[in-house]
Amino acid sequence: MLEGSSPPPPLRDTSPKSGPPLSPHFETKWGDETGVKVWVALITAILAVSTSSVFIRFAQADAPSLVIAALRLTFATVILAPIALSRHRDELRQLTRGDLILGLVSGLFLAIHFGTWISSLEFTSVASSVVFVSTGPLWVALLSPFLLNERLTRAAVIGLALAFLGGAIVGLADACTWGKGFQCPDLALVMQGRAMWGNFLALVGAWAVSGYLIIGRKLRAKVSLIPYIFVVYGMAAIGLIAAMFLAGESPMGHPAQAYLWIFLLAAFPQLIGHSTYNWALRFIPASLVAVTTLVEPIGSAILAFFILRETPTSGVLFGGVLILSGIYLSARSK
Repeated sequence: MLEGSSPPPPLRDTSPKSGPPLSPHFETKWGDETGVKVWVALITAILAVSTSSVFIRFAQADAPSLVIAALRLTFATVILAPIALSRHRDELRQLTRGDLILGLVSGLFLAIHFGTWISSLEFTSVASSVVFVSTGPLWVALLSPFLLNERLTRAAVIGLALAFLGGAIVGLADACTWGKGFQCPDLALVMQGRAMWGNFLALVGAWAVSGYLIIGRKLRAKVSLIPYIFVVYGMAAIGLIAAMFLAGESPMGHPAQAYLWIFLLAAFPQLIGHSTYNWALRFIPASLVAVTTLVEPIGSAILAFFILRETPTSGVLFGGVLILSGIYLSARSK
């Protein structure tokens, strides 16, 4: 907080027009009631989003990536529609043209994120894809001081660096071996052909999710959760449906289990995970929300151990410690 300035009153997520406008400085403390709610919310979001990679792996056995991405957002929007249109109709009507434009742009960023990240898994390894898409918090942190006036302390920068390093280690853990010394794939192989295209798609996904979080941080200051995610998810669904048809894919004719996995993607990672992150954006900086998303590989590794019988390597465990340490430093600095 700026020296000599008085702290703003605690923010409440009630209606978009009630309470003071969001300040770039934060009164939320991790020990007070709001801080506890934020921590519980972030843990819930992490657990929900961590199921994403498992559900996607099962769904990709029977459906193309763009179909999975499009139906994921479509199912989420359809589930939200009765609540948004019945309980929040007046609030939706009160959205200004500027609010709608921001919501639509945020939805397009979300569509690009899912479309590119899920598609990248068809061209490159999961390890490489995670390394590139995990750079999202770096871009959020670099842009937040300019776009959101969210200043980064030295502790936050160190925490971000630790979390980013941990995410890279988790991503590379399955690609590198400790057999005869520490060995990783030749970087030249990563940057060639299909792998290079897949890595580029994952990087685009990181850029897109950065825009999604930054715009969400601005818009959530005055728009309550349900109207915001209804507009954003709906726009993302429209964008992905258009991309799906342009790619010559069809949402029909896939096995029933594919639709089940996609529905679970919409229900848990999307409606619970992403929506909870969006709720938290009203109370904490976008850079901190972005850093907490780096815990997803840890949660995914735990689920893979129990569901897919994949034992996490020492690299995953070490990277997880760095990620948690980075989040702790970033949280204390805020």
